[in-house]
Amino acid sequence: MNIRRFSTSNASFDQDLKALLAFETAQDDSIDQVVADILRNVKGRGDAAVLEYTQRFDRLDAQSMTQLEISKAELQAALDGLPAAEREALQQAAQRVRDYHEKQLMSSWSYTEADGTLLGQQVTALDRVGLYVPGGKAAYPSSVLMNAIPAKVAGVQELIMVVPTPGGERNQLVLAAAAVCGVDRVFCIGGAQAVGALAYGTETVPQVDKIVGPGNAYVAAAKRRVFGVVGIDMVAGPSEILVICDGKSNPDWVAMDLFSQAEHDELAQAILLSPDAAFLDEVQKSIERLIEEMPRKEIIRTSLQNRGALIKVNDLDQAAEIANYIAPEHLELSVEEPLAYSKKIRHAGAIFMGRDTCEALGDYCAGPNHVLPTSRTARFSSPLGVYDFQKRSSLIMVSSEGAQTLGRIASRLAYGEGLQAHARSAEFRLKD
Repeated sequence: MNIRRFSTSNASFDQDLKALLAFETAQDDSIDQVVADILRNVKGRGDAAVLEYTQRFDRLDAQSMTQLEISKAELQAALDGLPAAEREALQQAAQRVRDYHEKQLMSSWSYTEADGTLLGQQVTALDRVGLYVPGGKAAYPSSVLMNAIPAKVAGVQELIMVVPTPGGERNQLVLAAAAVCGVDRVFCIGGAQAVGALAYGTETVPQVDKIVGPGNAYVAAAKRRVFGVVGIDMVAGPSEILVICDGKSNPDWVAMDLFSQAEHDELAQAILLSPDAAFLDEVQKSIERLIEEMPRKEIIRTSLQNRGALIKVNDLDQAAEIANYIAPEHLELSVEEPLAYSKKIRHAGAIFMGRDTCEALGDYCAGPNHVLPTSRTARFSSPLGVYDFQKRSSLIMVSSEGAQTLGRIASRLAYGEGLQAHARSAEFRLKD
């Protein structure tokens, strides 16, 4: 199989790396226009528009939105109906995700100055959040866990889930995950129309404060357009994995770890950095042998050929420098002292340390969130967490004595900015 091989010693390395990482993020104009029309229609016509789009795109002949809402009893029945082993795995994963995210809770705080002035920060949860979950054949119960649990831990009062059910196909594992997470309401709607319903509200679907969760190009375009009316988590690009290996790991393990992201879709990216050229050869052999066993081998092959690479570096220090430039979504450190080596990493969505820590564990059950920044945005973004469902209000209570000092400071600065009412407002509180 033809997967890129290049070395940092090549004169063209910097240019080769930039070309490898390049990903066209420009929005397709035709998609954007379709989405704009859908959102406008949903905003203006509410339930009627959502029903029409659901009938057209998902082939559901529902006459009212109540027919598209799934009861909590049905969610619980989906959970109860799972095979015992599957139900237990779902519940164990949920508990691990919950335990981890409970440690992220922010607290309110304040302090009082000598003159009695109180300053601080008050932390509150969002009132209502919308969760978009892919449906039909693309069913991801893990996505429900990773988006719903931090919201609930944060104290969100109401969580509204939307999931398309093309042809009436309801994925029981997704519904079971909603039951485990305590999702409050679930509607069988999807696409841009579902995003519009959550963002603007309809007669049946309540307006939310923030929309989270993955979706196709139409969902991503809709989230971009409604941002500002509501908050969004992020508009994520294709999945990514970067593996740094010292050459002492099992090449089959590394090859399969690369596959674990490449199998998502043809645009996913999998890169291996190693100072050991012979090890890169071994991993390439493993790739060529193991790919034939994979049900999604054509997707993996296309991903690796178009966007994958095996890169020879001078040493592990150089590998860390390159990793910080790439700022990958997932970074595996398959080296002798991974915890110490991780201190060299400044930019990554999630760091998987040690030869036994495969990225797949983070996708499902390790505990940290699998909703991560992609396309080099880990340089300035963080994983989804409880903090995305909490907000901060500043607390300011100035004492009479404090108003004498702060009033004079404020008035001087306000006059300097030409804002006389600001200055006078502060001066009215002065005693002399």
